[in-house]
Amino acid sequence: MLARPYRLTRGSDYRMVVRRGSRCGGSRVITSMMPTGESRAARFGFIISKQVGTAVVRNTVRRRLKAVCAEALPRVPEGTDVVIRALPASATASFAELSADVNRCLGRLASVPTASAS
Repeated sequence: MLARPYRLTRGSDYRMVVRRGSRCGGSRVITSMMPTGESRAARFGFIISKQVGTAVVRNTVRRRLKAVCAEALPRVPEGTDVVIRALPASATASFAELSADVNRCLGRLASVPTASAS
């Protein structure tokens, strides 16, 4: 489980990351990442719309994504905010498939230098 200090909770933080952060897309998730320059642990946020499925399906996808991010936390740079948007294909994806998509995007985005850290 992803503890509260590692989660985005404010809507303004979500908007900032989605609008100004670097983006990596796949068939199941779209990952946005933005370095903040703060000295704190990385934070994650999740967007799962009703297009993904019923409430049971959405909550299952959210729990899987939280578990994937809890495993990936040590590999994400300090002070980074990450927002993961689940696409409808994530409803039928296995944990391994979601994990592969998220880890691929986190690895790709962590290696991209960004000038928008201010």
